[in-house]
Amino acid sequence: MSNEYLINYYNNYDEDGRLLSRHGQPEFLTTVKYVEKHLFEGARILEIGAATGRYSHHFARKGYEVDAVELVPSNIEKFKNNTSPDERVTVTEGNACNLSFIESEKYDITLILGPLYHLYTEEEEKKALSEAIRVTKKGGIVFAAYCMNDSVVIQFCFLQNYINDEHYKSLIDPVTFKLKSNPEDLFVMHKKSEIDKLMSEFNTERIAFVGTDMVTRYPDMQKTVDEMDDKTFEKYMKYHFSICEREDLVGISNHTLDIFRKL
Repeated sequence: MSNEYLINYYNNYDEDGRLLSRHGQPEFLTTVKYVEKHLFEGARILEIGAATGRYSHHFARKGYEVDAVELVPSNIEKFKNNTSPDERVTVTEGNACNLSFIESEKYDITLILGPLYHLYTEEEEKKALSEAIRVTKKGGIVFAAYCMNDSVVIQFCFLQNYINDEHYKSLIDPVTFKLKSNPEDLFVMHKKSEIDKLMSEFNTERIAFVGTDMVTRYPDMQKTVDEMDDKTFEKYMKYHFSICEREDLVGISNHTLDIFRKL
């Protein structure tokens, strides 16, 4: 999973700013809302691919014991700088595909919210999911985030006209519009059918499949959301939560969250 393109990207990317912006809030608020449904007093949380710790710090400041694993050294430095003295939180440098330093069945809640954006083979994806499941207690809940294919086709291929770019032509299937990726292009896109197939090999039970930002990050909508007053944004979030699990719409979301229980 480690590659120079990924390190360079996150060395220069403001992940905290993305989630704190108004158009970034639906993804954050949706993820938190669904995680909180499964929290209980004394629950232990692991976040794999924690970036600068936006979620880890949120739950640690709520009183939960949180351990985090992060690949990028600059993110770890920011994570530590953002840590308050009263937080019960740790961060360790590590790779989502190899969590051998963590014992099996240790955590009640496991978050893998970034690594599956950057795993370029099915073997790597299965290894990361297998490790996340292994360290989760039986009956525990895993939250796995994905970037979705069709939202990128609409925004990147057509709205930004990269459909005609020579570099990207070889990465776009002309019939199915399935997008390929490689380390240089950073992000891996999924269709829900691919995620279903990937998960069919694991002894888990899906609880929900959620679009965490739906159309919020589409260019015109992003601008609209940023300009909303608080009352309008509250109404927008009510609408968002009313559609974010709809099977006929979830594929248009930029990001999704697959929520499942370890059996």
